[in-house]
Amino acid sequence: MGADEKCHFCYNARGMIDTFLVPEKTVVNAKGDGPMVDVSGAANRVFLLSLNITGIVEQESLDVSIYGSADGATWGAKPVTNFPQKFYHAQHPLLLDVNGYPDAKFLRAHWEVSRWGRGSETPMFEFNVTIKEVPNDILKEATAEAKAMV
Repeated sequence: MGADEKCHFCYNARGMIDTFLVPEKTVVNAKGDGPMVDVSGAANRVFLLSLNITGIVEQESLDVSIYGSADGATWGAKPVTNFPQKFYHAQHPLLLDVNGYPDAKFLRAHWEVSRWGRGSETPMFEFNVTIKEVPNDILKEATAEAKAMV
């Protein structure tokens, strides 16, 4: 695409947030936190999150929550959102609108793991969580389509 051409529905135009809340190939066997991501510069405060579970053992669960912070040091007592509890390999998308959390300038993922049954009691998950800013034009189009369906 040339410099004079306009990308009407580019998913992730230059400068938009597109990164990891939990890095690729992260292997965990206990609760923990991912790195914080600065979302204060986002043009649109709606994000597509994706929990990608790539490795597991049987009879275990993974709970992933997303927390917000105004300063990157003090995190809210309650998450801004969470993925439903997961047990299997899969990709799980989730739309996060942080407009209702105006003080949330930073986001980070927190996870808890559990294992039951036979064998080792130590859980093991390999997963990542991505965060992508949703462009405003795509959000407007999807909202209009959803309203038309009602």
